[in-house]
This record gives sequence, C-alpha cells and structure tokens, in this order.
Amino acid sequence: MHKRWLLTTTWLLLGAGVQAIADGNPVSGTTSLLQEGESVYQQYCASCHGSQGEGMPNWERQDDQGELPAPPHGPEGHTWKHSDAMLYRIIAEGWRDPWNKTERLTMPAFGDILTPAEIRAVVAYLKTLWTAEQRRHQEEESQNEPFPP
Repeated sequence: MHKRWLLTTTWLLLGAGVQAIADGNPVSGTTSLLQEGESVYQQYCASCHGSQGEGMPNWERQDDQGELPAPPHGPEGHTWKHSDAMLYRIIAEGWRDPWNKTERLTMPAFGDILTPAEIRAVVAYLKTLWTAEQRRHQEEESQNEPFPP
C-alpha cells in the first residue's frame, strides 16, 4: 500500500509540474504548485466543499431551496469526470447545477478574485484527491479540453 501511495504521489507531482510548465506557468517546484493549490482551496473552497474535499452532507439530494449542496471532490464525487477546461470554467465563472430549482449560481465565480495560475493550482490540488484511475480518465477528458491559454 505504501509503495502504491508513493508511486501515485510521485506521478501526480511530476504530472502537475509538467502541466504547469507546458501551460507557460513555470514554478519553482511542483510541491509549491500543490501547496499553493491547497492553500487557495482552503481559503476559498473548503467552507463549502470541506477541508478534505468531502463535500456537504446529502450532496446528492436537493435541499429545502431545491438546490444540490456542494459535492465532494474526492473519489466519491464527480469532479474527476470533468476536463481541465471545464473545471477552470466552473471555478472562474461559477456554477448553477442544471438540476437546481433556483436560478442563482450555487457556486460563486472566482475569476475576479483568483488569478489564472491560482485556479490552475487549485485544479492540480484537486487531482491529488482522486484515484489513479480517476486521474487517468480526467487526463483523457482534458486532452481535447485543456486549460484555456
């Protein structure tokens, strides 16, 4: 189990660093990218999605307002099913779940608060919460829909 964790962590760190450099955002180290992503996540995302990405209770059922609560970002959620471009867009522009009965954004837009590099760092951090299989699926989704330039 320890070897699998070490291999997965190494793969993630290398992948995130290569992606950051390929996106024109050289970083002093992959660890700093993930640390920045986690820091930004804790400041702006954890109040709704949980400090460990666990989401809100009953996230799959509409609340009294007819809205779906914030989903988890870990393996039990669905964040990993979205491409880098979609995750970037959701964070930057906000999100209204199509199943919600209200018209308001249930996730606020952070595009005026976070820099593009910070949004990418948050997405890199979210990838550390997924299984290796989920990361492979998400990477395939992102091949046709990468981060915006």
